[in-house]
Amino acid sequence: LAKDPDDRWQSARDLKAELEWIASSSGQSLSVSSAPAPRFQAYWMATAAMAILISVGACWIAYRATRPAELKPLVRLDVDLGPDVSFGSTQGSSAILSPDSTRIVYGSKGKLFTRKLDQPKAVEMESTDGAYAPFFSPDGQWVAFFTQGKLKKISVQGGSPVILCDAPRAYGGSWGEDGTIIATLNTQGALSKLSYGGGTPNPVGELATGEVTQRWPQILPGGDAVLFTSSGSSTGFEQATIEVMSLKKGTRKTLQRGAIFGRYVPTSNGAGHLTFLRNGTLFAVGFDLNELQIRGVPVPVLEQVAYSTVSAAAQLDFSGPHSSPGTLLYREGQASGGDLVTIQWMDSTGALQPLLAKPGKYSRPSFSPDGRRLAIEVSNGSTRDIWILEWQRGAMTRLTFDAGVGTAMLPVWTPDGQYVVFFGTGGMFFTRSDGAGKPRPLSFSKNPQSPISFTPDGRRLSFSELETSGKRDLWTIPVESDGAGLRGGKPVVFLQTPSVDTRAPRFSPDGRWIAYVSNESGSYQVYIRAFPDKGGHWQISNNGGTYPVWSQRGNELFYRSDDHRIMVVTYTVKGDSILADQPKLWSETRLADLGQVGGGNYDVAPDGKRIAALMPAESPEVKVNQSHVVFLENFFDELRRKVPVGK
Repeated sequence: LAKDPDDRWQSARDLKAELEWIASSSGQSLSVSSAPAPRFQAYWMATAAMAILISVGACWIAYRATRPAELKPLVRLDVDLGPDVSFGSTQGSSAILSPDSTRIVYGSKGKLFTRKLDQPKAVEMESTDGAYAPFFSPDGQWVAFFTQGKLKKISVQGGSPVILCDAPRAYGGSWGEDGTIIATLNTQGALSKLSYGGGTPNPVGELATGEVTQRWPQILPGGDAVLFTSSGSSTGFEQATIEVMSLKKGTRKTLQRGAIFGRYVPTSNGAGHLTFLRNGTLFAVGFDLNELQIRGVPVPVLEQVAYSTVSAAAQLDFSGPHSSPGTLLYREGQASGGDLVTIQWMDSTGALQPLLAKPGKYSRPSFSPDGRRLAIEVSNGSTRDIWILEWQRGAMTRLTFDAGVGTAMLPVWTPDGQYVVFFGTGGMFFTRSDGAGKPRPLSFSKNPQSPISFTPDGRRLSFSELETSGKRDLWTIPVESDGAGLRGGKPVVFLQTPSVDTRAPRFSPDGRWIAYVSNESGSYQVYIRAFPDKGGHWQISNNGGTYPVWSQRGNELFYRSDDHRIMVVTYTVKGDSILADQPKLWSETRLADLGQVGGGNYDVAPDGKRIAALMPAESPEVKVNQSHVVFLENFFDELRRKVPVGK
């Protein structure tokens, strides 16, 4: 029974020697004869009985060591984090669990909060405005997150965040045991890696033929391989795959098709489980960590896990590799192309009136020039289309039907209101705003082009173009109308920089200026430049800003703050310069958080007095989901029970 095997009896000879020593130390002599002395015979029988008991005990311990460990039952804890909590972002998990299962970090109203599970209240983490997709360090002492075009980290004990690198449009990261961070820093492109101390990221491998994006990585135990979700599209993930890449060899293999958000669960040494999502159901299958190979057939283990069809993120997180029998933290729900919202009239007092009260997955509202119609981007599963709302009579008309244009996004009206230009697969398209006719191409490009606004005469359209490096540049394209449609000319660069991310170029009502967003200062801010560009530019926002919209009544520029409130700046034009006043809060009311920098959640009505605001839906179910999480304790044991490795 000795703890050290070297101290145990190895044979009957050892036992005999031990008994002889006991006898000699007690003054007795031990001899094996046919007629032992009565006194010693009793001693021998007692000692032999003890040896038999020891032998039986040793056999029992050996048996216990070889039989399967007793599996603990699954325990479910439904937790409401409180009335002040409002999950919003679909870019990564809203709530994550520390590796040792003692702490959670969650995003609410555009900020991060942390809470020790043995404490009654959460603590707001400093300077985390706009944060999304957080992930823990292996020791649980740091949290990395993305915000304002940067990857940052912050201590769970407090203090200010530390910038690690640029992350123009990020989709997840993982912090390895050796301090390496692997992350998706751009919509398109391969994974990147860097040190936990920060620095210049380096690519991890490269895109395969037909592959557009690699996202939601997880560094596997040992640090020799990484899991990730791969897709040939950055807007739809029905054909996405779970891939594993050897970091030493650079080789990769496909583990599952038609799946997203793969995660390795260390249910046993070297042979754990791979989990992944299909249509909101969590599947598990045996996975050989040494061979990086699936073992067995996937089995469904949990239904109704919330996930995003827009980003391919799942709302779940597991405890770390040394926390057996393990914990799963997740949010219940259905597929989301963005949370359900309503469209409301909002004035500067924050007063709301229904504009489109029926909850839906709406984004990027855009008023027609006369203000009587509203073009809206509507998500339906993994697809998006443009609809027109005639709000005075409550009529909705679908404008696009995926007629060869793929996902339709970013509706922009021509100044005469006859056409709507929008983003499509392979370029920009236009269609008649009354629904007659089919969409036709305005431009062709292998890079995504996002239309934003026309000059007042309708002869030039501004747009941003996403490069394969992940940054965006600003362009304009000449446009002609012959009464039968629109014709696009040769695009011209307006603002192009080697590393700065610029977007949302919007013409002023007189066509002399372009307001846009740039992260040149280290965070996204709103700027103005003259059109044509004369080299000078003016920063308008002073504490983060995105999605600028000019007021048509003049001398006011609206934009959205990082906490999704509307700001307004009054300006005057003096010669070739813009003189802008200090930004003011237009309304205290927060709009729905639709995700990252490009997510449009409002538009200014032509009268400049109110806006069409996307607001969180107020149904009881939505309210519960906005603050509700589920803990499944002993989940690793549940996988061992439901999905035995190798079966």
